[in-house]
Formats: sequence, C-alpha cells, structure tokens
Amino acid sequence: MKQSKLQSFIESVVTVGSGFFVALAVQLLIFPLYDIDITLFQNIQIVMILTVTSVIRIYIVRRCFNRIK
Repeated sequence: MKQSKLQSFIESVVTVGSGFFVALAVQLLIFPLYDIDITLFQNIQIVMILTVTSVIRIYIVRRCFNRIK
C-alpha cells in the first residue's frame, strides 16, 4: 500500500519526535563528559536542528521507497 505525502510526513514527525526528549537527555549527560559547556536553551536548539534534519531525511527516504514499489 502506498503512503500519501501527508502520511509519510506524519510518520517521519512521529518517528523522530518520539526521540526528541531522549536526545536532549543524552546530550545533557554526555556534553559535560567532553567539557562542552552550553546552556539548556543551546542544547534544545541543537536537538531541534537535528530533529528537523532527521524528519526531512526520513521523509525523503520514505518517498523514495514509496516510488520503488
């Protein structure tokens, strides 16, 4: 069954969005180990950039596989 573009986008957002808080928590734990001293707001900005990038990446891959079928 083919997915619509909207369904692909929603799947991408849910998949990546579910990892947002996990990624933020991991950054908050790991950055100090590498002496990376940034604010919580900066941590959130980094996670947001990576989250948006991941949504776009997953959406493109999903649409490519959808065309192959």
